[in-house]
Amino acid sequence: MSGRRIWIDVEDLFTYARTGQRVSGIQRLAFEIYQELVAIAGEDVRFLRHLAPPALTETAWQDVRATFARMDRGAAAADRRQAAPTATDAGLRGRLRRLAFRFPSAVQIPLMRGLRSQRDAALGFGEAALAALNLGARRLRQRMASGVAASAPGADVLGEIAPGDLFLVLGSPWYPFYEQRLAAARTRGARVGVLIYDLIPVMRPEWCHASLVRTFRSWMRDCLPLADLVFAISRSSARDAEAFAAAEGFALAAPVEVLPIGTGFSGPPASGALRADLPDPGSYVLFVSTIEPRKNHALLFRVWRELLADLPRERIPTLVFAGRVGWMSGDFIQQLDNADWLDGMIRHVDSPTDAELAALYEGALFTVFPSLYEGWGLPVTESLAHCKPCLVARATSLPEAGGTLARYFDPDNLHDAVGAVRTLVEDRAGLAAWGAEVRARFRPTPWRETAQALLDAFGKFPHPA
Repeated sequence: MSGRRIWIDVEDLFTYARTGQRVSGIQRLAFEIYQELVAIAGEDVRFLRHLAPPALTETAWQDVRATFARMDRGAAAADRRQAAPTATDAGLRGRLRRLAFRFPSAVQIPLMRGLRSQRDAALGFGEAALAALNLGARRLRQRMASGVAASAPGADVLGEIAPGDLFLVLGSPWYPFYEQRLAAARTRGARVGVLIYDLIPVMRPEWCHASLVRTFRSWMRDCLPLADLVFAISRSSARDAEAFAAAEGFALAAPVEVLPIGTGFSGPPASGALRADLPDPGSYVLFVSTIEPRKNHALLFRVWRELLADLPRERIPTLVFAGRVGWMSGDFIQQLDNADWLDGMIRHVDSPTDAELAALYEGALFTVFPSLYEGWGLPVTESLAHCKPCLVARATSLPEAGGTLARYFDPDNLHDAVGAVRTLVEDRAGLAAWGAEVRARFRPTPWRETAQALLDAFGKFPHPA
């Protein structure tokens, strides 16, 4: 970097850490880029948190790394405490959940429904708590607008940003008044880079809460015009960003740059006790995703119902949903309950740990990913990295993630989806040959390539004189 510094805003990571949730795909992806930029540029990489707009304060890389590790380890440990099948587990819900799968469906389904109702009640209390926090956040933003220092202690380092430096926004910092920070960095002579994951809240608002739609649209409209370079994690997201700019009537400074996305995530190997109710290896098809409307779980429900109508039950693998229950999914869960989860032919592994997720990938016949809209498609590349064939929706960015090793179907066409799944279920020799092809041909993308492509893009578009 020839002495030029790279300033990276990481306030969103610390904000997310306060929620107590496991790190999301955005946090994981951004953190991998942070690590590689530090490996490339060393002490020239500086990390920023927020004071009252537009002021910024510096935080050490060690604090960023420790916060991420704490989120990852802490949530994983909580998951293991909930799932580990030990005699000393005092949680009634955990014991009943493990017990449920020992009974036939006539007993199992009502018991699981009761446990799910307990979970829904907990989610309701959690949503109320989040609403209260949001109310406090609005009041905090009002104080910030008045010039009162806010989220992070420390001196304002905005004045240290120098001409030629890079100011990078690589996470999800959809904060009010953010354009003031970008404008201040540009006034200091820095070049601004913003990474876009997807534009779902503005392209498909029906899948998001109205408050997120308003916040996201406002942030994009105010901040993208101030970016010297906009990056995207797929060509699909790049096209959406350019279409958004055109629709809003502003010009981007340069064409959107598409970054190659690394495969998998760094860290220690997945380990820990596995819950007792994981399905038997080779008995199931796997769908890894949060349960929410955009992910299109409802299509697979219909596919498995069609298979059960046409084929003997013993020839059909179980369908496993692996992931937490997300927003706007209550009606779908009720439909599954009403249908008795197709008499146990559909199962849900709630919030699997990293070790459990690895075991699920290893034991799957194949994976399926029917999502209607993605910015990239991490479960697709995860499946291929585990040498598992992946049947994928032909939609948005997913063909970019799956390339020539995945196979595709129309996620809006039930007949097409049934045919694609049935072919794999009935042709086990062909499925094995496909798996061997994935094992021989798949090559992971290093995260160093992602970070280097980001830096190289600034060289392609020199700073205007």
